[in-house]
Amino acid sequence: MKLPSVFHQELHADASASRLNWLRAGVLGANDGIVSLAALLVGIAGASADQHNLLVAGVAGVLAGALSMAVGEYVSVSSQRDTERVLFAKERKELEMYPEAELEELTTIYQKKGLERATAEIVAKELTAVDAFGTHVREELGISPDELTNPWHAAIASAVSFFAGAMIPVVAILIPPATLQIPVTFAAVLVALVITGVVSARVSGAPTLKVTLRVVLGGILAMIVTFGIGKLFGIVGI
Repeated sequence: MKLPSVFHQELHADASASRLNWLRAGVLGANDGIVSLAALLVGIAGASADQHNLLVAGVAGVLAGALSMAVGEYVSVSSQRDTERVLFAKERKELEMYPEAELEELTTIYQKKGLERATAEIVAKELTAVDAFGTHVREELGISPDELTNPWHAAIASAVSFFAGAMIPVVAILIPPATLQIPVTFAAVLVALVITGVVSARVSGAPTLKVTLRVVLGGILAMIVTFGIGKLFGIVGI
């Protein structure tokens, strides 16, 4: 029996989707780090170019941001896993109490994917015989029971990606002399945002130019606003 190509592709979608989600999260974390620290540091530089103040703010911003990202991701993924476990328990109970109804539901799912009724019944029965719970969870809930995200892994990945992105504006604003701090930082951040924008577009399959422009313009706007506020505070001496 040969399955339709669409059905065959969907059987292998979980693993690739999981990898794409991790890559997408890493890119977004790095982008957050770039924009957050760039906006913070150019705002401070607009009020004062003191290297010590920039260093302290940079270190504090990187640590606070990375920890915040880690905690937020841990809480989010933990909540998601709690919800998934409740759904798993519900599915196990339904399989035990209503096996025939669950088999019919699975057959209907495969029919909607393009299989003939007779073929759908054979596929549903054979897969149920091999792994009833895993098959029903994947097809009905769209979740792979073997690929649940570890909240600790998610937290660490989020913190690391934020840290990596945040270090770009930190280094860019601390190395050059005071007169070049802002131009160098803007240039470094612009290049970094172009890279994250292109990668983000490739990962999501969206138009590269559109996504990249959105990422770059958002980051540049954030820096312009904070730099202007910093300048205003520096002028009035607040």
